[in-house]
Amino acid sequence: MSTGFELMASHVRSGKDVSVLIVDDDAAHAESSAECLRMVGYTVDTAVSGKEALKALEGTQYDLLLTDLVMSDMDGMELMRRGLRVNPFMAVIVFTGHGSIENAVEAMNEGAADYILKPLSVEGLRIKVGRALEARELKLANIDLRRRLDQKFGFEGIIANSAALQRVLKKIELVADTDVAVLLVGESGTGKELFARALHENSRRRNNRFIPVNCGAISPHLVESELFGHEKGAFTGAAYQRKGRFEYANGGTLFLDEIGDMPLETQVKLLRVLEDGEVYRVGSNQAQKVDVRIVSATNRNLEEEIRNDVDPPFPIPNREVKRVCADGTARPGGRVGSRRPQPEPLTE
Repeated sequence: MSTGFELMASHVRSGKDVSVLIVDDDAAHAESSAECLRMVGYTVDTAVSGKEALKALEGTQYDLLLTDLVMSDMDGMELMRRGLRVNPFMAVIVFTGHGSIENAVEAMNEGAADYILKPLSVEGLRIKVGRALEARELKLANIDLRRRLDQKFGFEGIIANSAALQRVLKKIELVADTDVAVLLVGESGTGKELFARALHENSRRRNNRFIPVNCGAISPHLVESELFGHEKGAFTGAAYQRKGRFEYANGGTLFLDEIGDMPLETQVKLLRVLEDGEVYRVGSNQAQKVDVRIVSATNRNLEEEIRNDVDPPFPIPNREVKRVCADGTARPGGRVGSRRPQPEPLTE
């Protein structure tokens, strides 16, 4: 049976049944643009206000929205935002005058596929519409391909032959598109980094960096510099300012592998980062704001170490570690900046 993605993509490939909504408070301009596209086979509706357009968008799943940026009742940016909430797979092109190109660029940063300068040329309009629909088709095809691969090979190509691994993958899928931090526990060589990358690639942070750090491979004297960065002259050999891994991962995911090997004094500073969402480069009193999701991994038995009064291998108060491990959970808190860890079970 065909999926919604397959059906939408097939409409674009065939050149038929492609629906377009043109929004412009200049009715004559909206109609002339619509006729230009109808002549080459598109199904086109028009609206002369933002409110009328929203009503149309709620009733029809359009493939493409073309909207003027400047309208009396609602600007094109707001219409685009609200329209994409209703139909996130819809392509958007904005009309703009020569004096508002900056607004058009802003619209593209928020999800528009392209912008068209007024006055329009017939050929230019058709070319840009065709390109936007091709990009939309490619996006839908990629989504469908990922779905097919996941069905055939497992989550992000991970082959899950055992029922236990399939249960773990389902739990990972549940938290992948959230900002909760995750701790992966398993023996060396079991693919913890593969799971960490799968979490990142299926999260809202996928377009930003995934930065792996092997805490056990860094000298204890350099681990703070690696994580938090340093200023020029902060220590012997610091010939220039250097950003740390937290800053490089800003907006993305930081994978702390073998976090159990992190020095205790660094754990204390890491706790401050987790709570406040700020890092201090070595040799600086100036805080650097960071927005990072933390995924950690360890091959150590945390519950046993706590029972034996071994120092916890990540910076959470002992009562929290005991609660997390007793619940069979796999996270040391939320994204960087969250203060109250809430357990999220991932292990079996």
